[in-house]
Amino acid sequence: MKKYNFIKQLKELPKQSQRRFTPNAGTLQANIQEGQLQAGTETAAPSADINAQVQQLAQQLADQIVADQQQTNILSNSGKTYTTFNSVEDIVDKQTQIVTAGLWSDNQGLLDTFYTASSQTNSQRRYYVDVYQKSPQETGSAVQFACAFGHVLGSGSSNANDDPASKAVYAQYKQLLLEKDASRFVTAGSGSTDYIYVVNVQRNRMKEQLDAGNWQLPLSTISSSRATNATGSVLLSGSAKTFTFIDDSSVSAGTETSSGRVFNVVSGSIDNGIYNSANPVYYGLFYPKYGSIVLDGKMLDQDLDFTTNLNSNSEGNNHFALFHSISGSFGANSQTFEARNQETVTSTHYFVRIKNGNYNFSNNPSFTTGSVGEFAQSTFVGDPKTYITTIGLYNNSQELLAVAKLSKPLLKNFSKEALIRVKLDF
Repeated sequence: MKKYNFIKQLKELPKQSQRRFTPNAGTLQANIQEGQLQAGTETAAPSADINAQVQQLAQQLADQIVADQQQTNILSNSGKTYTTFNSVEDIVDKQTQIVTAGLWSDNQGLLDTFYTASSQTNSQRRYYVDVYQKSPQETGSAVQFACAFGHVLGSGSSNANDDPASKAVYAQYKQLLLEKDASRFVTAGSGSTDYIYVVNVQRNRMKEQLDAGNWQLPLSTISSSRATNATGSVLLSGSAKTFTFIDDSSVSAGTETSSGRVFNVVSGSIDNGIYNSANPVYYGLFYPKYGSIVLDGKMLDQDLDFTTNLNSNSEGNNHFALFHSISGSFGANSQTFEARNQETVTSTHYFVRIKNGNYNFSNNPSFTTGSVGEFAQSTFVGDPKTYITTIGLYNNSQELLAVAKLSKPLLKNFSKEALIRVKLDF
């Protein structure tokens, strides 16, 4: 801190004037006594010039005290390590936002290649077939969805070990999706239906749920000469017609159930909406929360020639017919399976306010040099500079809870202030 030269400057005043000064309320009052001018006792008042110099020096002293105090405060603030958030002004809590993304691998919204895996055992294949976006032998191949077939009495499946696969599938989805007292799936297409086809999206692709109104399933008609067992022997008809299906969330709020909100599956497309919206054709039910599209088997037989195997004690593997109908749609009419997932993201915003006098020094060892901690860069004397790269969020015990990284270093000195928003998603 600068030494005050006030006394020294007073001593340099003209010798014929001596004075005593005492600061009082920010000013100095001087009592100056003059010596005898001549023989006798006459006393002279101090000259106006000397009085002005005294007042000027007093003001300089007061200004210097204020400036040094400000510099002390700046240095004190610049040395701080933590700044406490103002919970009212600096934190905006519980902000929610609905975020959607492509449902398939690598956040893709379109799926036009479909593969099954020979590694799936025969026992598993009786109940469902997993569908991949690449050959299972390729790097990055992953299950995208599964196809299943269910019949309330077990038709279309072998009764081996008294465990018809189709009966187990129907019972599983009934228990998962329907109310406790329901015995059948009921669609607006055919009413109560004994058999269903199900497209069930892989759980880890859904996030919270499928995005209602943002999926489109293509199905192509099946050849009337399909084999009794649909595994690998189902062909599309020679002049295959492709249907596309969506949900009716664009015109309906759906029905609230114990399985969440449920929508109808109707004929239509994402681009053009519901086909014949005044009199839609209904094909099943859509359960966004579970990622399940339940298709009415009666409607698929009627309009897409699925010719479902409904024989008792017969291994029909009808779910493979559904797989072939989906996978053949792109080759037949360049139709893709489009879908997106959805999640609600809750965010807290922290506004980090960095004033000009704060965080202009660094405890990085490269910032200083020598045993007395001199600046490593001589240009920092009087104008230190730092670069902000990271912000840490701490609790009241100064325990690090989260770290935010800036996209690039931010220059900070006494002439710059910064406002940085840290967004924390849950």
